[in-house]
Amino acid sequence: MRAVLGLILLTALTVAGAWWIEHLTGNISLTVAGLTVEAPISVAVLALLIFAAVLWGLYRLLHWLFSLGTALRRAGGRRAASKGEAALTATLTALAAHEAEAARAAAARARRFLGDAPHVLMLAATAATAAGQHAEAESLYETLAARKDSAFLGLRGLISHATAKGEWGRAHELASRAEAANPGTAWLRNERTTLALKHGDWQAALLLTKDRAPHAALAAAAADSETDPVKAIKLAKAAYKRDPALPAAALAYARRLREAGREKLAQDILRDAWARTPVPELAAMALSTAPDRIAALRQAEALVQGAPESAESHFLLARLNLEAGQPGEAVRHAEAAEAAGLTQRRLYALAADIAAATQDPALQARLQTLRARAPQAKPDAEWYCGHCGTRQAGWAAACGTCHSAGQIVFGGHG
Repeated sequence: MRAVLGLILLTALTVAGAWWIEHLTGNISLTVAGLTVEAPISVAVLALLIFAAVLWGLYRLLHWLFSLGTALRRAGGRRAASKGEAALTATLTALAAHEAEAARAAAARARRFLGDAPHVLMLAATAATAAGQHAEAESLYETLAARKDSAFLGLRGLISHATAKGEWGRAHELASRAEAANPGTAWLRNERTTLALKHGDWQAALLLTKDRAPHAALAAAAADSETDPVKAIKLAKAAYKRDPALPAAALAYARRLREAGREKLAQDILRDAWARTPVPELAAMALSTAPDRIAALRQAEALVQGAPESAESHFLLARLNLEAGQPGEAVRHAEAAEAAGLTQRRLYALAADIAAATQDPALQARLQTLRARAPQAKPDAEWYCGHCGTRQAGWAAACGTCHSAGQIVFGGHG
């Protein structure tokens, strides 16, 4: 109804306009360079209207031509976006089906249609990794890492590749960059802790595991690796105060005290540690300054004062008495060590050494009785990981196999 009314109104206006123009009276003249043109006003107005209509038509034509190019570009963009989305879907489908090469080809198509948008690059890198094209994947992750809006995505991918190749130092550095790009991420904190342990960056691991169980072990390791003596003694002291029963903490603290010329306090720390957790390394350090075997025996007697009846104390004194030429005392301490529960192979091997060093029939008889129990001997105490059970060459802040911190202990194992 509105259209009909509009048409009637337009027709009426047209008729009225035509009638008005037709009834205009008078003439109009125009002189240009001596040429005079004269026409009735009605004709002039009609010509002016026709000229305006032509100009309007030209304007609309030009506008349409320019709009056509934009429309074509938009249509092409929509077609490219549609093809790109289809390629992304194909990539995801191929990855789900474990068709790595198909996923990689589909991802390449997606990049052609959609460009290097972060989500496209991430999917292409995933497909390249699945296809075993690690250099290509790392290049894509590097591209992501170079962009501010996707730096964390790229760095996480690079970290995964570095850890897969066992490049702990590079992975550790990448994790630090990732922390700067996206600080406070729980996953990244755990990853940085693991990488610091694998890389042996004990101070970084210490900062990341603050107020957690392995703090003392990490502080002790950090003290051992610190080159600044002031910082080193602070770290060692903190480790010892945190866990006085940890031999490594006592060793680190005593070592730094000795370097500072505080030998008496260092020996006090070692004696306290021996009373808590007697291990061979404590005795080795305590006796390392002894000028001869007799002096070593005397220092050992002072060392074990806090735990004189422990099996390790008797075993240490038995060995040192043998080395000092006192087989009788060596036998007494060996027997006491066994009575205190030490039935490991090292005790019976020591009994054999004592027997070879004495001709005393009474001592030989006692040693024979002791050595008769050797076939039932248990394996010697050793360092091992309390988490995964792996044997260790010595104490370490973290297990070289499972990378658990603060789990290396000394004792009977296997």
